[in-house]
Amino acid sequence: MADGVLSPGVNLEAFSQAIAAIQALRSSVTRVFDCLKDGMRNKETLEGREKGFVSCFQESLHSVSRDLSELERLSNLVGKPSENHPLHNSGLLSLDPVQDKTPLYSQLLQAYKWSNKLQYHAGLASGLLNQQSLKRSANQMGVSAKRRPKAQPTTLVLPPQYVDDVISRIDRMFPEMSIQLSRPNGNSAMLLVTLGKVLKVIVVMRSLFIDRTIVKGYNENVYTEDGKVDIWSKSNYQVFQKVTDHATTALLHYQLPQMPDVVVRSFMTWLRSYIKLFQAPCQRCGKFLQDGLPPTWRDFRTLEAFHDTCRQ
Repeated sequence: MADGVLSPGVNLEAFSQAIAAIQALRSSVTRVFDCLKDGMRNKETLEGREKGFVSCFQESLHSVSRDLSELERLSNLVGKPSENHPLHNSGLLSLDPVQDKTPLYSQLLQAYKWSNKLQYHAGLASGLLNQQSLKRSANQMGVSAKRRPKAQPTTLVLPPQYVDDVISRIDRMFPEMSIQLSRPNGNSAMLLVTLGKVLKVIVVMRSLFIDRTIVKGYNENVYTEDGKVDIWSKSNYQVFQKVTDHATTALLHYQLPQMPDVVVRSFMTWLRSYIKLFQAPCQRCGKFLQDGLPPTWRDFRTLEAFHDTCRQ
């Protein structure tokens, strides 16, 4: 067989012979299935039928093995076609004699193909998004802006009088909850919330935005030695430490920067649900105590009581 290379990197004569070998392999495989389909027919005796079937099947398998070996031999002679892409001078990387150790050119081709595919899909996505775009004129935007209710100020620095009015309204909403407001460090407000005879909550605020909360027992001391509210010491009881963690989670849940007064009112409503901390059973297991603790979790939407493990 003459290895006439008619194009760079590809032996076209071996390529045509490989195609013929593939056809021969397909015919051999077809004969195998024909032999299995016919089975042991057209023989007078059982022994003759068995011998004929085994002989036909073995011959067909030998043909498949022979054709497959020939195809593998020809595939090694075909060679690898050179991939011509508009990569300009980067094509010179394919001439590197140590391609197996530094496959820069093949990696560059892969990145080029991936970039083309990404650009194609991005074009399709852009077309779909443009079909769904909302067409609003400036007049329509003006009308909707006039109908929109006036939002509360969103700045972090609100007038102290505005903050006092919001806290005063919330204090009147819940008779079983008393709120003491103080400003030990300038305009920042600090609330000492007493919920019945159950617990006390220290709420540190920056204007109307709550920074942190600390929950302590009703009989625990919330003041330092110099008479200031202690905003650093945690409760001595595990149950109120759990409630402090849940209160911190509630601060992350109730977020509405456009209306901070609604956030404070929602948080106080959630906090008020702890008025029956030691009286309400768990809504899932029905027990009052689990691992020595009452249900310390309150659902943000329904305000129902759950143990910390039962809420999962």
